[in-house]
Amino acid sequence: MSKKKIDLLLENVTIEAVAAEGKALTHVDGMVVFVDFAVPGDVVDIQVYKKKKNYMEGFIKRIVKPSEHRLEPFCPHFGVCGGCRWQPLPYPMQLEAKRQQVEDQLVRIGHLEVPEIRPTLPSLQTEYYRNKLEFSASANRWILSGENVDALTPQDRLGLGFHVGKFFDKVLDIRDCHLQPEPSNAIRLFVKQFCIQNGLEFYNIRENHGFFRNMFIRSTEKGEVMLILCFAREDAPRRKALLDAVAAAFPQITSLYYIINTKLNDAITDQSPVLYKGEDAIYEEMEGLRFKIGPKSFYQTNSRQAYRLYGVAREFAALQGHEVVYDLYTGTGTIAQFVSRKASRVIGIEYVPEAIEDAKLNAKANGIDNCEFFAGDMKDVLNEAFIKKHGRPDVIILDPPRAGIHPDVAQVILKAAPARMVYVSCNPASQARDLAILCRDYEITAVQPVDMFPHTMHVENVVALRRK
Repeated sequence: MSKKKIDLLLENVTIEAVAAEGKALTHVDGMVVFVDFAVPGDVVDIQVYKKKKNYMEGFIKRIVKPSEHRLEPFCPHFGVCGGCRWQPLPYPMQLEAKRQQVEDQLVRIGHLEVPEIRPTLPSLQTEYYRNKLEFSASANRWILSGENVDALTPQDRLGLGFHVGKFFDKVLDIRDCHLQPEPSNAIRLFVKQFCIQNGLEFYNIRENHGFFRNMFIRSTEKGEVMLILCFAREDAPRRKALLDAVAAAFPQITSLYYIINTKLNDAITDQSPVLYKGEDAIYEEMEGLRFKIGPKSFYQTNSRQAYRLYGVAREFAALQGHEVVYDLYTGTGTIAQFVSRKASRVIGIEYVPEAIEDAKLNAKANGIDNCEFFAGDMKDVLNEAFIKKHGRPDVIILDPPRAGIHPDVAQVILKAAPARMVYVSCNPASQARDLAILCRDYEITAVQPVDMFPHTMHVENVVALRRK
């Protein structure tokens, strides 16, 4: 049975505030209305597409009067591409909305006692700040409003870009993306045109056939570029033709890989990248430390802001030089090595074995001998026996995935009883849940939101804790 379409238009409504998940909100007849792509102060007509008991959701049917704050979006794909949804919102308002998001999760919803939350630390760049992007190929791209579907040729239907929200099999063809510096756009456009001109079939995501699947571009502050091209099957002549062509056209590509991925999904964590040309890795530097980034390495995608984020974490750790530090969810050991100069010993633990191998290699290359790294599930590795063997931590730094920490890990942390903790999170909601457990024995002494992803609703948050 099909859902009944809601035919409700709310006219001349003034948008009141920024809300969660990148939306804005207003009130109509005592009911909250969430609206996409709206700016506080906009007077709009809202087409409602969802109506619940306590709230409604809708989109802007017409802007009656734009807000004095509204900016013209800088990206030609705004409103269709799911990224950079806050382009019409001035950056200072974005920063305040992120600070408010942290306050809502920790205080209003989490009922935690916190000091005054610091203003969100702004990103040094608000465009072209990412060092990694993935682009997907599609034999049936997203058709834009106003396009004549019947007039499109098979070539016109090909796309190389980002997945459209809520549609796993639809890809928006990207002409100009403002997320990653050049040669990112130029490489993507070249690869698309070469595939079209030479008959390399774009992947059909729904039917799982085709040749060219997706591609990753990674870059560094010093201009090194890694390109990874992924194919659904081996076809050596055509694969080599594309790899040779892109290498010749872009000599700045320092590391060129390919992957033959026969799975039904595009993830490469379980794949074996093959080095075709150039160096096996690119390198990022931070305070004289050099970090090796391979095709599957994790590294914060906003390099300049990662430096500032880690600086906050080190400030909150308040190390004097004698402490044993546990860096939980250490990834490739960036935070561990970043704080190692001010610690006696640092113990890093991470679930992904490849990341731990990167961490060990980076530490050795950087001449750091007071860091040890261990791979395994946190709730299995971090136990009383491990702590007894490696020393009780004076400080614990944790930077878990979006889901937060396992309850068993929280209990082990409480038993370890470090004097101080620093909790770095990309999800203030799960962070608030975990802090509620940790605050049984700890008090929150500082809260610093950090903007890693301008023009999005995402916020990184750093919390300092001190044992009561």
